[in-house]
Amino acid sequence: MRIDIMTLFPDTVNAVLHESILGRAAKKGIVTINCVQIRDYTENKQNQVDDYPYGGGWGCVMMAQPLKSCLDAIVAACPEGRRRVIYLSPQGQPYTQETAKRLKRDYDHLVLVCGHYEGVDERFIEECVDEEISLGDFVLTGGEIAAMAIADSVCRLVPGVLSDEQCYTGESHWDGLLEYPQYTRPEVWEGRAVPEVLLNGDHARVERWRFRKQLERTRDKRPDMFQKLSYTDKEDRKLLEEVRKGKDAKKLTEPLSCRPAAAEDLADIRRIVDDARASLKKLGVDQWQGPYPEDRHFLFDIERGECFVILHGAETAAFFTLSTRHEDTYDAITDGKWSEGLEACVLHRAAVAKEYRGSGLSGQLLRFVEQQCRAWGYRCIRTDTHKKNKPMQKLLRENGYRYRGNIKIVCEPGHDTARQAYEKVLKK
Repeated sequence: MRIDIMTLFPDTVNAVLHESILGRAAKKGIVTINCVQIRDYTENKQNQVDDYPYGGGWGCVMMAQPLKSCLDAIVAACPEGRRRVIYLSPQGQPYTQETAKRLKRDYDHLVLVCGHYEGVDERFIEECVDEEISLGDFVLTGGEIAAMAIADSVCRLVPGVLSDEQCYTGESHWDGLLEYPQYTRPEVWEGRAVPEVLLNGDHARVERWRFRKQLERTRDKRPDMFQKLSYTDKEDRKLLEEVRKGKDAKKLTEPLSCRPAAAEDLADIRRIVDDARASLKKLGVDQWQGPYPEDRHFLFDIERGECFVILHGAETAAFFTLSTRHEDTYDAITDGKWSEGLEACVLHRAAVAKEYRGSGLSGQLLRFVEQQCRAWGYRCIRTDTHKKNKPMQKLLRENGYRYRGNIKIVCEPGHDTARQAYEKVLKK
């Protein structure tokens, strides 16, 4: 790929485009980027490139002759190849990733013309320009910034410029989506932990999590792009629909905190339970479809210091019960077994307020569970869920919990007593 940039400020443009990744690619001969001084092609002693506009008006207009002579010299130096002459103009078509892909795919040689002052003589555009491109609906003092942006975005698609094709195919806008969030060391920074799914080495789960985050970010930040999304794969369509339904979830814009619940939190806990009960009913799950859990259960948990509420700012957004008491029903596990030699905390009742579903709060709840487990000196968390409660099973798997077998619980007559058992062993 060869790019010639016609400009009045070649030193400025060169300083940017011959550094870092593009600079190394140019030294290797993978791409060629030349900045050509338009003033070198004037026909007067003053090196004049602009003059007053016919018909009057404010400012000056770049003359056609220096531009045409400069372009002729560029073409003479590189007469072969698929060439495209592009004028950077606020009147051009908006630049997108699709444009970058098209320019890389269809052409070997791009000539980017940087206007200045009040623009360029229209006759040069009519005679020499193949296409006009704009960075957006705003005006710059010249075309240099736009030219650098286009050169950078096109060159990075050339094989060999980046270390791997995935360096750009996974980024924002490549396939109509914004990029997923990225994390690096340390694992916990100012109380914020890296999502568990990124730490467990399950590449398939990581890819699925990243795809969901791309969908969610595109929905939240670029709804115009999100509306255009369509997939043929059944699983992709299903995930897209899940994310679309979660568009009204409350955003986590306030700090999250966790504290032991008090009796005065009971009304909020009851409200969240009622919401969860209705949601489970829609899923056809008979869990929590009787009087359980009742106020007396939560008051007992509160009295023992085992019930916790999660606050979004000052608002109660979720709760959970974490116990260190031995769970007799877990002793009769079938079709598997628990990890041996570990004392465990047991996660019992937990739910997120309906307005926060889809906000990521469920994953944060499990982080708070882990923090409390560690605070009590334990390294293992066990829990169970209804065999039809697919959302909870998925949440547990995505957060590092392993399916360990099946148990039976005591519940209302006529309700399914079977539960799936999960366990997570925390890192030391």
